[in-house]
Amino acid sequence: MKVLTVNIGAIRPTEDSSAGVTGIDKRPVDGPVLVSDPGVKGEGGSGLAGDGIGDLRNHGGSDQAVYAFAREDLDGWERELGHPLANGAFGENLTTGGVDVNGALIGERWRIGPRLLLEVTSARIPCRTFAAQLGQRGWVRRFTQEAAPGAYLRVLRPGEIRAGDAVEVVHRPAHRVTVAVAFRAATTERTLLPEVLAAGEALHPELLESARAYAARAGDRNAERPA
Repeated sequence: MKVLTVNIGAIRPTEDSSAGVTGIDKRPVDGPVLVSDPGVKGEGGSGLAGDGIGDLRNHGGSDQAVYAFAREDLDGWERELGHPLANGAFGENLTTGGVDVNGALIGERWRIGPRLLLEVTSARIPCRTFAAQLGQRGWVRRFTQEAAPGAYLRVLRPGEIRAGDAVEVVHRPAHRVTVAVAFRAATTERTLLPEVLAAGEALHPELLESARAYAARAGDRNAERPA
């Protein structure tokens, strides 16, 4: 399991984001890249030095510091779409090889390179900026139906990484909440929300709040039913 490329993007104007700018166009870079905690969402952007985040309201911050996507899944989309997809084409910071990104557990920890330690927090939710980047009509629905979204990770210990670094899973929680399950709970299968609570505080705070609220409402409805 390894990082095939480390990808960063420059901020550019766009009409496809409410922020008016985007950094989704990521390209592989040579040499080591420092990865560190960018700070709270809305203020901090990407965890990768030199990587631009346009819409700070919806992207970036500590719990979405790094986005990883598997080369194997890019290859599948290449066949589906009928044209090449370069590493970074989905806006991912890390294009991985041999890593089951969508099967990773929320709270799973990856050591990359000599020091960097990351923790899986959530799945990527597609947006219209992503659709515009791909130039595909109906892309958000299509990507959502596939339910192989790639993973967001937070930085537990900063460090430098580069292409070719090994990815070592150093911790796997006891629950069964994968990135794919968390994605379905957040999008097409809201009834899964109570199940993702098993991931606890490792879960992205926004999804954790949604899951708690859903479970509370479900509990209230059950309490109101006659015995």
